[in-house]
Amino acid sequence: MLGISGTALQWFKSYLTERQEFVSLGNSRSSSAPVTQGVPQGSVLGPLLFCIYMLPLGHIIHSYGLGYHFYADDTPLYFNVKSGTSSELSQLTTCLSEIKTWMEQNSLKLNCNKTELLQIGTKMQLNKMSSFPVHLGSDLDRPASTVKNLGVIFDSSLTYSANINHIKKLSYFHLRNISRVRSFLSFSNAEKLVHAFITSRIDYCNSLLAGVPSNLISQLQLIQNSAARVLTRTSSSEHITPILLCLYWLPVSYRIEYKVLLITYKALNNLAPNYISDLLHHYVPARPLRSSDSGNHAPH
Repeated sequence: MLGISGTALQWFKSYLTERQEFVSLGNSRSSSAPVTQGVPQGSVLGPLLFCIYMLPLGHIIHSYGLGYHFYADDTPLYFNVKSGTSSELSQLTTCLSEIKTWMEQNSLKLNCNKTELLQIGTKMQLNKMSSFPVHLGSDLDRPASTVKNLGVIFDSSLTYSANINHIKKLSYFHLRNISRVRSFLSFSNAEKLVHAFITSRIDYCNSLLAGVPSNLISQLQLIQNSAARVLTRTSSSEHITPILLCLYWLPVSYRIEYKVLLITYKALNNLAPNYISDLLHHYVPARPLRSSDSGNHAPH
């Protein structure tokens, strides 16, 4: 099914078979026991082998007409609904039930406590949608107001206000700690701390914030301004623009625009994942034919 054969298949077989494990504590060591399942923790091939192991799960999800993304053991499902009736949405419940069964049969477990449901749409669309529960055996999951996916908090209207509030809380916490020790740090070391704890949070998945209201973006800009003042040890009375220019820091709105342009460039040049490139190529109109392209010259 995967097209792996010959030497490559023998490599995998050699890697996975005849493994032994034991426990070592100080100078004591237990007897060895054969490893018949799993791969060594932290191994290079571990993520790849896990993705291969999870491939049948993708076939199950597709059979119900749902979309999905795999990222290690994190799998979001998504699909569009029109009326939001229980009959239309029942396929999600049935699909989750089959996923749970498949996992039980393959030495995995669906964590129902971390399985969340989010309805996304306009206020009018959400009002029309009936709040339906999703049954996972004896468990019951109702639509949540926000869910976290790979560290980003999504809300039902995709305003990302909850995510920005989360970034603010963490960033100001770390900024206070950095400011307490700033006088003991060189500029270079302080800058590393600011980028590690503040800038990284502002920039993480910031392409999602394209089109978000400016009043929310301004909250992130205030964080960057505060970080710049802590780093350069300047007061709040000084104008921030020269400080940002001196640090060569792009303002937050430009950082978002840059990230979108970077992703667009990668998608147009086949450097991005296929699901992004395919969407972009679908919406980019064909370049109109010019007279020089056809070999004919328009009259002057």
